[in-house]
Amino acid sequence: MRVLSVDLGTSNTVAVLSAHGLPPRVVEVDGAATMPSAVFAAEDGTLVVGRDAERRARLDPARFEPNPKRRVDEGTLLLGDAIVPVNEALAAVLGRVAEETARQLGGAAPDEVRLTHPAQWGPVRRNVLLGAARLAGLGPQLVLVPEPVAAAAHFASFPDRSLAPGQALAVYDLGAGTFDCAVVGATQNGFVVLAEDGLPDLGGLDVDQALLEHVGRQVSQRDPAGWQRLLRPVSTADRRAQRALREDVKAGKEALSRHPQTEVPLPEPFDDVLVTRTELEGLIRPSLLRSVELLAATIRSTGMTPQSLAGIYLVGGSSRIPLIATLIAEQLGVVPTSLDQPETGVALGAHHVPQDGTSMRTQDLAGMARGGPATGGFAPPTGPTPTPTGPTPTGHASTGPTGGFPSAGYPASTSQQVSAAAIAGAAQGHGVPGVSQPYQGSYGTPPVGAAMPGKKKSRRKPVLIGVAGLLVAVAATVTGVYVANGSSLPTAQECQKPGDKDDKGFTSCLRQLAGKVADGSCSAGLEDMDLTKFTGVTVTCRLKGGDGVAYNVVYSHFDSMEAADQAADTILAMTKGNRVEADWAGNGLRGHYRSAMGTVGITVFTVKDRPLVGYLFGVKAGQGTLNADVMSDYFEKNVQPGT
Repeated sequence: MRVLSVDLGTSNTVAVLSAHGLPPRVVEVDGAATMPSAVFAAEDGTLVVGRDAERRARLDPARFEPNPKRRVDEGTLLLGDAIVPVNEALAAVLGRVAEETARQLGGAAPDEVRLTHPAQWGPVRRNVLLGAARLAGLGPQLVLVPEPVAAAAHFASFPDRSLAPGQALAVYDLGAGTFDCAVVGATQNGFVVLAEDGLPDLGGLDVDQALLEHVGRQVSQRDPAGWQRLLRPVSTADRRAQRALREDVKAGKEALSRHPQTEVPLPEPFDDVLVTRTELEGLIRPSLLRSVELLAATIRSTGMTPQSLAGIYLVGGSSRIPLIATLIAEQLGVVPTSLDQPETGVALGAHHVPQDGTSMRTQDLAGMARGGPATGGFAPPTGPTPTPTGPTPTGHASTGPTGGFPSAGYPASTSQQVSAAAIAGAAQGHGVPGVSQPYQGSYGTPPVGAAMPGKKKSRRKPVLIGVAGLLVAVAATVTGVYVANGSSLPTAQECQKPGDKDDKGFTSCLRQLAGKVADGSCSAGLEDMDLTKFTGVTVTCRLKGGDGVAYNVVYSHFDSMEAADQAADTILAMTKGNRVEADWAGNGLRGHYRSAMGTVGITVFTVKDRPLVGYLFGVKAGQGTLNADVMSDYFEKNVQPGT
């Protein structure tokens, strides 16, 4: 299965692709892991994006928008004399990602696209993102993943970093446009946002602006009118000069994350300015301190302390600023963690989020009633939710099952234990009092617990975590395993030799491997197949074809693992060219498959610890395409046990 994850950021967009069970990798666009989220409206009406947009901006800056995501609420952009809807601008950025992904997949499209978004984004903004993705041709399998959930999944994906059920992680996300923080809890089913908050007026762009103003104070007295033209350009030459100045200021900020001082080059008649890290930290300390204080308050709202968390994880390109880690350590007493490149962590993490941990699929929208379930893959609880007691952070008492938080201030150890138990309770389907979760209702409907008109709305919204989503997962685990002949599943030891066969020729072990395929058109032996390398018990099943390809699958039960391996290798020896290999799991079994092309398409799948082999054959019956990727896709969707 091909899965594409896209983190459409304020300044840069990152895409990550995984296919056929291989590890996810960053999709490089124009030779770089990050692509500028910038758009440029050309005179012929086309939208140019990425680095090409930045180059074109030097010729006509008025047609350029470097941060379209930051203007998601505005509806339209005025780029030169062109009026561009915001969703079309975002679609152009996503379309460039789709174009490069298709090129790297040899023209194929992803089976599923995961789009990350800030946890605080409401239904209107999420709808803009989904609409842009559909315009870009990324549909129909679109999944929304809250950014802190993806960040937590990325943190937990490292071998030396775990996030066990009942534990929680704080995420500090400072991007170019906004600051967001969240506490994410791990459950048996995945992750849930326990609390979230943010500052819409703080981001890397605001740090750039603070440094620009500092530089201006150093040089503007030499030519006040000239400096004002840089700040408020009128002519094309002024816009070009401003564009170059802002790029140099941004580069200077980034250099100060690595060096104690740097020079910011300025256009004539101004002299270059030497800036030190100490000066920059003095400019931005108050704003960054606000972000750390908000992080502390968000952690407190869950009833935990920073020391009781699994860690504090830094993501977002601007989190590279050294002062951030220093302030967190000073104020919260915990040294934060930064893994890999902070720009790519969210996109990579989206691949590790269990399906129950994602927010919304596009096909879910049409069937959702107003006031739908909360996000994160958890439906609202069917029973009563515990009502928290005590004051909220604003001093108001809790008024119902969805309101209120634990008392302000870091709780004592007893409260910490209760909070940890609450997270663990989420895995059992119990509600978690006083924690927040993004909303997954139908668009335009207020989230559960949202403030009504006339009331002050808290940014930390309560969440309802119920049993329905967990029961679905448990049911899938139980009912997804095919029980042969109404009895328990055969053990690996029982499968070492073929046993009794049923009316179609299946042993109980082969029927477990075949799963639902065994209920179709199957018969004992090698039906209409000119192959002489099969021994042991064999069954042939005819499958429903698709896209101009006809498929058959043969299941074989051998007397030994050696015989099974030899048969699999013999069939694969008939192939040539590229292969697709990946592990598979389902129906209580685990194994490995290999797809390749010979005179026909072939996928050979073996089973760990059992002398069972399956052979999927594909033959072109029309104008369809047949290659190793097509064979792998068909196997994963139609033949893999448990599908």
